[in-house]
Amino acid sequence: MSEDLIQFNVENQVAIVIFNRPEKLNALNFSMFLTLDKIIKTIKKDKNIRAVVLKSIGNDFCTGLDVASVMKNPIQVLKLLFKFLPGNANLAQRVTLGWQSLPIPVIAQIQGRCWGGGMQIVLGADYRVAHTDASLSIMEARWGLCPDMGASVQLAKLMPYDQVMWLSTHAETIDAQQAKRLNLVSFVCNDVEKQTQLLLNKIFSKSPDTVSAVKRLYQTSHAINTRRALARETFNQIKLLLSKNTRRVMKANTHKQQVKFSDRSKW
Repeated sequence: MSEDLIQFNVENQVAIVIFNRPEKLNALNFSMFLTLDKIIKTIKKDKNIRAVVLKSIGNDFCTGLDVASVMKNPIQVLKLLFKFLPGNANLAQRVTLGWQSLPIPVIAQIQGRCWGGGMQIVLGADYRVAHTDASLSIMEARWGLCPDMGASVQLAKLMPYDQVMWLSTHAETIDAQQAKRLNLVSFVCNDVEKQTQLLLNKIFSKSPDTVSAVKRLYQTSHAINTRRALARETFNQIKLLLSKNTRRVMKANTHKQQVKFSDRSKW
């Protein structure tokens, strides 16, 4: 069952998504793409969820596409790449960019090998927490291919052009510290669970509407001109000023009380 290869549950308003194919180094078969796409849509509908954590069972996060499994069925390849309009995301791209479509923070925990499609998936996260033993690579050039799961969109936000070119054409593996210097990962540590929990604590201490507004604001500011970015800032701020959670924060701060948030608005 594909659901067994990607586990999903919600704990204390945190969606936990777990890659569970350690015997194959968590390599992606076709059913895993379908399950991830379905999970993203499920999370998007639940306003009670305030964060997502991507993680994996075993020594490696994900070594990319299970080439032998997927390529033996040409129909699966077609379904991964098919799109109605050129500018739309196909199934392969949705499992990366889909995390960015969520109005809540997404944290990826990286250990061991995070290569190819696995690397592209974590690029869709807002925070990447890498273990000191992590090995990362945009590996498609080794197969005579280019990144095709949305990496071009995300890497352009994270890295200068020359570094993106080097990473994508050389297809070399880099360690966690080098990935941090290149801005590919947010944190490098020996305890990814502890670092993730620290992030979650900070996220939960703020209004869910504020967190969503900030995510939407900086997502769009990368892709639009200055006038539209300034308009988006004002629009989001007005929406927050009208938000129930903002009023609760202001009241709690005024009276030095603990704030209790309601579900976020639609962002």
